Amino acid sequence: MSGKMCPKVILEGTRLTFKTDIAFALNEHPRIVGPRKYRYHSPLISAEWCAFTNFPWGRGLINFEPQEETQAMETYHTWLRLFELQRYYSWIIDRFHISTRMYQLQTHGKDYDFRWIEDRLNALGFRLIFCTRTPASFEAARTERLKVSGKPSQYDDLNLFVREQELLRRLVTESCLPRLEVDLSDNNVPQAVEQIADWLEQTGGLWAK
Repeated sequence: MSGKMCPKVILEGTRLTFKTDIAFALNEHPRIVGPRKYRYHSPLISAEWCAFTNFPWGRGLINFEPQEETQAMETYHTWLRLFELQRYYSWIIDRFHISTRMYQLQTHGKDYDFRWIEDRLNALGFRLIFCTRTPASFEAARTERLKVSGKPSQYDDLNLFVREQELLRRLVTESCLPRLEVDLSDNNVPQAVEQIADWLEQTGGLWAK
């Protein structure tokens, strides 16, 4: 086996489950990407980028409008082709196709069949991490997030996150990707990162498929 580490991880979960914090930690963890003597820019991407509109908190690959469907599908095809062309590198993704399914189901009542995405991801060795927390723990997480949030109003309705989490749980269960559920109810990001590292090591997820 090659000594080159090139894990491919997708983090899914509703807001306040610390996905982005975990993504940054994974992207610099020696057990995940190998030891480094200096910091450099390995890929960390997100479907949550609001790149379809020229204003803050706009639309993107998750919350696109029906008339933007062609653009969204082309974007997914482009990302997948990029992963395939650079398969021997690490890719850490903070929300992707499952978040898109969730949003489009809730907002537009349309369920996208993304098996074509999953088949290509699976062939490359992508793993799915489902970040969750108990309903009662969302309040404390919101308190911490409001200290830094640029848009506090998005956290007004915590029941929305609980409903999103239950729908995401169903969609994650339907996924064909190898998956791990990580409970962030205690807000312990370092512990969650070590749990993910253990799982990747045990299941061969650190190396090219």
